[in-house]
Amino acid sequence: MVTKIPLLLVALALLLAPPYLSIAGATDALESVPDLQSAMYRNIKSYPCVRLLNLSGEIGCSNPGQEKVIAPIVRFKHSSDELTRLSAVLLPLEELEGLFLRISKDMDFAQKVAGVLVESDGYPSKSLGFSPAEKFPQAAFAPYKNINYEWNLAGSGIMSNQYNFPVFLLSPETKSFVQELVGKNAGGTDLYQVIVAEFDLVMQTTKSHTHDSGSCLKEQTCLPLGGFSKYLAFVRYLEHHIESPAVLEIGSVGKGLDQATRATTFYAHARGDSSVTKDMLTALQSASDSLGSDNVKIKAADVSNPGIPPSSLMTFLRKNSSAAGIVLEDFDSSFTNKFYHSHLDSPSNINSSSIAAAAALVARTLYILASGDLRVNLMTLNSIKVNVSLVEELVGCLLSCEPGFSCSIVRNFISPSNTCPSHYVGVFLDSPDTRYPEYADDTSRFVWNFLADKTSALKGSTSSCTGKCNSIDQVCIGAEIEGKGRCVISTTRYVPAYSTRLKIEDNLWHVIPASTLDPMGSVDPVWTESFWNTIGLRVYMVQSGTYDRLILVGGVGVTVASYIVTIVTKSFLAKAVKND
Repeated sequence: MVTKIPLLLVALALLLAPPYLSIAGATDALESVPDLQSAMYRNIKSYPCVRLLNLSGEIGCSNPGQEKVIAPIVRFKHSSDELTRLSAVLLPLEELEGLFLRISKDMDFAQKVAGVLVESDGYPSKSLGFSPAEKFPQAAFAPYKNINYEWNLAGSGIMSNQYNFPVFLLSPETKSFVQELVGKNAGGTDLYQVIVAEFDLVMQTTKSHTHDSGSCLKEQTCLPLGGFSKYLAFVRYLEHHIESPAVLEIGSVGKGLDQATRATTFYAHARGDSSVTKDMLTALQSASDSLGSDNVKIKAADVSNPGIPPSSLMTFLRKNSSAAGIVLEDFDSSFTNKFYHSHLDSPSNINSSSIAAAAALVARTLYILASGDLRVNLMTLNSIKVNVSLVEELVGCLLSCEPGFSCSIVRNFISPSNTCPSHYVGVFLDSPDTRYPEYADDTSRFVWNFLADKTSALKGSTSSCTGKCNSIDQVCIGAEIEGKGRCVISTTRYVPAYSTRLKIEDNLWHVIPASTLDPMGSVDPVWTESFWNTIGLRVYMVQSGTYDRLILVGGVGVTVASYIVTIVTKSFLAKAVKND
């Protein structure tokens, strides 16, 4: 009988053991429910990959069903590492492409991936680059047949795939914390507890089984992607000299500066050899010559290129193949930007001096074309200069969080909702207003105000305003800042940018059939974004399967021991009574 007691005590001790510790290992007293929640759960600041749709299907990421995804976190050093169970994978950014390619080819491995957490630290393989876009972005709009050409050598195309699991990019502040927690899983310091990630990335289109833009717009589970471009016309300057339509597009110009030679070189990608195109090339060369002391060079793109690079000009040419146009870029045959369409394409990846040089080149080129005389006086051209300090200020305001939209030039025009500028295109909630849109984001509103101010006529521009102006030729700038709103004469307007195959009726969006008269309609993907309820990522500690099995064994042991003790005690008592 005595030997049974220690076994019973051990079993009871297992059953009464605490099921979890604080995620941070804290032992402070808990005084409220929020304290308990903070001890148990940690919300992780991160950036999700969401679900986008087009007419042919889906891309992006989503939870596979209608519930949250919960899985233990396993850290991968290499995309070739193995999983033994369903897990959330934490890995460096440079291994992400390899992981996604492996998931697309190895279904057994893919079924073990519950979610992906991407570390946000630096990218060691900068010489190789990281671009989730295709090798030929916007290839469907190309006005030539060679769509297999690789403009974007670093492109992997992973952003164009569909992933039925959540993917989050960790913020720099939370990366180290998550790594430390995952180290506890790998170290095995406590066999009874496991750190798990809880992904809340349930997309409404997944819940409603609307897997393309047509069905999701019909069922109201998505909204059209789109934003507001800005338009202005220098009518009073150019109207007497316009003879033929022409497009001069400024493409990627932030990496034209050669640090070794201090020369800035740009490439003119021209379409055709019409007289208008030749005049534009001549004007660019004249402008370049006038910038001799600034060492700004212009070169014609290699004739072996299949045509113009990915650009808006491609759509102009698909619409009108005879249109003249030039795209000004900082590359010849392939992108110099190795982080195209990536969060790593940051201010550190460009040079403000290169942007200023491009501005000077374009300004002088436009003046030459507007004057109607390709042999403009050099002294006149040299009077056209760029405010380099303004360019540097705009780069800091528009491309970074420091100073971001807290800079004075932004605060003079708008009251931004966030300090960090957002470059996400956004969605249209209802019919867009082209003059004073209600849903224009901070960046759109600032650029509109800035352009209207810089291109405004001085005459009649002193009247104050708080919203709209009385004259149709005027716009109200600075209206968001109390006491600073004023009416100016400007042609600056908002231009809603969304699919041409969409229309809105009774506050509902509809896809309209492609017109045979519109060559762009047949290749328009009609992009939309899924609704969602909430998006979140948090981590916490749970008891492991080992702990559950020990509890089961302990419970069975207690039951068996109790039964044995009961039988023995009953037998003992029966004998004692009989002896009496």
